[in-house]
Amino acid sequence: ARVGEVDSKASSEQIAVPEVVSIKVGGVHTQNIREAGALHVGHQMWQRLQVDAVLKAAGLSAPARALTEVMTLNRLIWPCSELAMVEWARRTAISDILGQDVSKLNADRFYRNLDKLHGKRERVEAELHARERSLFNLKGSLVLYDLTNTYFEGQMLATPKAKRGHSKEKRSDCKLVAMGLMLDGDGFPIGHEIFDGNTQDGKTVEAMLNALEQRTGRAGGATVVMDRGMASEENLTLVRSREHDYLVAGFQSQRGSFLDEFEALDGWTEIAPSAVKCPIRIKRVDRAGIVYLLCVSPARAEKDRAIREKQETRLIKDLEKLAASVAKAAEAGKPMENTDLHERIGRLRERYSRAGRYYAIERKDGSVVWTLKTEKKHRAEELDGAYFLKTSRTGLDAEEIWRTYITLTRVEAAFRDLKSTLDMRPVFHRKETRVETHIFLCVLAYHLQVAIEHALLQAGDHTSWETLRQELSTHHIVTVVLLTADGRTLAIR
Repeated sequence: ARVGEVDSKASSEQIAVPEVVSIKVGGVHTQNIREAGALHVGHQMWQRLQVDAVLKAAGLSAPARALTEVMTLNRLIWPCSELAMVEWARRTAISDILGQDVSKLNADRFYRNLDKLHGKRERVEAELHARERSLFNLKGSLVLYDLTNTYFEGQMLATPKAKRGHSKEKRSDCKLVAMGLMLDGDGFPIGHEIFDGNTQDGKTVEAMLNALEQRTGRAGGATVVMDRGMASEENLTLVRSREHDYLVAGFQSQRGSFLDEFEALDGWTEIAPSAVKCPIRIKRVDRAGIVYLLCVSPARAEKDRAIREKQETRLIKDLEKLAASVAKAAEAGKPMENTDLHERIGRLRERYSRAGRYYAIERKDGSVVWTLKTEKKHRAEELDGAYFLKTSRTGLDAEEIWRTYITLTRVEAAFRDLKSTLDMRPVFHRKETRVETHIFLCVLAYHLQVAIEHALLQAGDHTSWETLRQELSTHHIVTVVLLTADGRTLAIR
C-alpha cells in the first residue's frame, strides 16, 4: 500500500507519516474504487507465459504490446466492443496493475492496434505454444482439430471471406466465417485458421496440417483426432502421407458392414465414461492394418431412436401435404412436372435424412405413394446407439482408443468458451483484417484461460474460469481516506 498525506498545498505529494497517528473514525471513507481481482490473475498469467516477450519478438512496439494486453484481458474478463472497452478500462485497476494511463485510451487507439496485430498470428501462436509446452511440461503428440463458424451483423462487403453457409449457431440469416482450431491433448491451443464461411469441414484438413507443421516446427509424428465430417478416405490418406496418424469417427452409413461384429456376444468390454454417465460397451476389430473400435451406448440408443421417430413423423406429414398438392394440381388440369416433383422429394430426403432412407417414394397413377422398407428400417433399429471409431494407431488398446477420441470434446468446450465466455460472436468489425485479429485476440484470451484452469487443476482445483472470474469480481483496489486528529488527511491506496 502507498501511504500519502493530502493537504491543500500538495495534494499529489507523498509525505512521510509517523508510524502511529490518531484517526477520526467518522471521517474514514474510500474513493477511486477499481475492479482488480480477475485483472490481477489475468496479468499474472500474461507475465508467467511471457506473452510480452513473444509479442516483442513478433515486432510489436512497447505501446502496441501494452494495448494488446489490455484488449486481451478485456476479452478474458468482460468482453465488449472497442468503444465500450474504454469505459471498462477506466472502471478497472488498469492503471494500478498494468501501469497504463487510462485517460489516454480511446477507441481509435484500439482499432489501430488491431491493424498492427494483423499478420503476427502464426509467429505468436508458435512461440506461445512452445512456452506453454515448456512451462506446463506438455507432451504435445496429440492434435485435436475441429471447425466452427461465427456470424456477423451487417452485409460485410469489406470482408470477402464472409459468406452464407451452414451456420452451427442456427443463424442462417447472417454471413459467416469459419474457424479451424487445433488443440493439444491438454487443451492448449496450437493454432487456428480462418476460412470462407461456406467452407466444408473436410476441405480444411490440408490447411490444418500445414499450420500444424508450421506452428510446431516439425513434420510427422502426431496423432490427429478429428470428427467424422473430416473422415473421408482422401483426408485420411493425406494425413498418413504426411507421416501422422489419425483417429476419427466412422460414418453412420458404414455401420452396416460391422453388423455381424455388433451382434456377436463375445469380445466386448464395458467401460464407464464418468460417474454420471451410463457405461458403454466397446470392441476392437482389426481389418487390413486399420483398427476399428465398435461402441454401443444405451444413452445414445435412446437419442437415435427419438431422432428417427421424430423425423419419421414429420416426413409422413410432409409427404401427405405433397400428395395433396399433387392431387390438387392434377384436378386443376395442371399436373406437376416430374422434375419439380423429384426436386421436392429430394429436399424432403435431405431434410429428413435419418428417416427418408427407409422409404421408397414414387409417383404412381398420378399420385405420390410411399412404401416403408421394413428390412432396412429393422437393420437401422438394431444399430441404435452403435457407432465406430477408426485409427491408424495399431498399438492402442480398445480403451485407449476410446478415451483418446473423447478428448475431442475439449475442442467443443473451447468453441463454447470462445463464443460465450470470451464473447467471440457476433463480429461487428467490417474490415477482414480486423475480423481476423478480433478472432486472434479471442484465441489469445483463451490461451490465458486454459493456462489459468490448468494451473488450478495441477493444484487439485476444478474451478472453471467463468466461475472464478465471478468470485474474483469482489476484489477491488481502493483508496482509503483517513482524517487525523490534528486535521490532516491521509490516503492509503
